[in-house]
Amino acid sequence: MKEHIYKVLLSPHVSEKTTRVGEAANQYTFKVVKTATKQQIKEAVESLFDVNVQQVRTVNMKGKSKTFRFRSGKRADWKKAYVSLAEGQSIDFYGTE
Repeated sequence: MKEHIYKVLLSPHVSEKTTRVGEAANQYTFKVVKTATKQQIKEAVESLFDVNVQQVRTVNMKGKSKTFRFRSGKRADWKKAYVSLAEGQSIDFYGTE
């Protein structure tokens, strides 16, 4: 069971936009497996971080097209999950509490 949880959440996604959203609405953003469902994401976050998840929203992100030395390629598609927590709860990724 625990191994499956680690396979659903790949990593936290930290950017300027996700930091701004996280501070304003108590949301955290994760890169997740493309086949993960909202229920699986909710269970994984609740069991790993010991918090109560209110809502999960997912977005399928398209990979960017890139060109390098006259060769064109494409980055992989990936899935992003916005996880809203209950009032007064937080996740500390950096261990700075």
